[in-house]
Amino acid sequence: MKKWKHRLHEIIYEANTPAGKLFDVVLLVTILLSVVFVALESVASIDAVYHEYLNWAEWIITLLFTLEYFLRIISVTKPSKYIFSFYGIIDLMSTLPKYLSLILAGTHSLFALKALRLLRVFRILKLTKYVSESNTLIKALRSSRTKISVFIFGVLILCIIFGTLMYLIEDDSSGFTSIPRSIYWCIVTLTTVGYGDIAPQTPIGQLVASLIMIMGYGIIAVPTGIVTAEFSKQKPIDTNTQACPHCLTLSHKEGALFCHQCGKLINDVN
Repeated sequence: MKKWKHRLHEIIYEANTPAGKLFDVVLLVTILLSVVFVALESVASIDAVYHEYLNWAEWIITLLFTLEYFLRIISVTKPSKYIFSFYGIIDLMSTLPKYLSLILAGTHSLFALKALRLLRVFRILKLTKYVSESNTLIKALRSSRTKISVFIFGVLILCIIFGTLMYLIEDDSSGFTSIPRSIYWCIVTLTTVGYGDIAPQTPIGQLVASLIMIMGYGIIAVPTGIVTAEFSKQKPIDTNTQACPHCLTLSHKEGALFCHQCGKLINDVN
């Protein structure tokens, strides 16, 4: 890898150098400003007055994201690793909407243009790469996905049973007009949301509803406990921000010369 390419990789993909930290700070501020501008643009009174300013600001941010996207491609040995990665797709989604708005013109495309403008809010996902603890949370969720899936399946069975029971107990005047609608009520009640659009009127129905409400408090705590237990098992996050220029793997040990994933030299500047 050429020296300038190696230097570019250090600035963009790592945060343990002054230049890398500055790059990350500028990018973070740009992402947050972009999301704020998208939100302001959706306010009709603000957009009517400051539309041109918001449009110019959006173009500047889009050009910055475009530059960042191509620099990330240039600074890695295998561009496809980045392009088809999660963050690569998010970065592409962050730049495309504004350019597509130039192609889709006319009244028939107003809905598509509105959707494209709203898609820009997904730039907030670019922030995930800067939250190191998110990796630990993701690992904990993956480790507990089987237990949570079984738990959700059990809750769904309970909702079907209690929903069907409420359909038999209550009549149409109470809002329980069908089994699917009764199951919907059971889900809303069990999760303690309680919209209030459907409510039991008979004493037996109210008794069953009370049991479901009490059961809901215990059910809510179960997935939290499962994820928390898995979260506590995770190893502490390695603060090393070294990223492999070949496969983009992170979390290398301090002083590591070779990537633990692909085995290639990390700091090859020749």
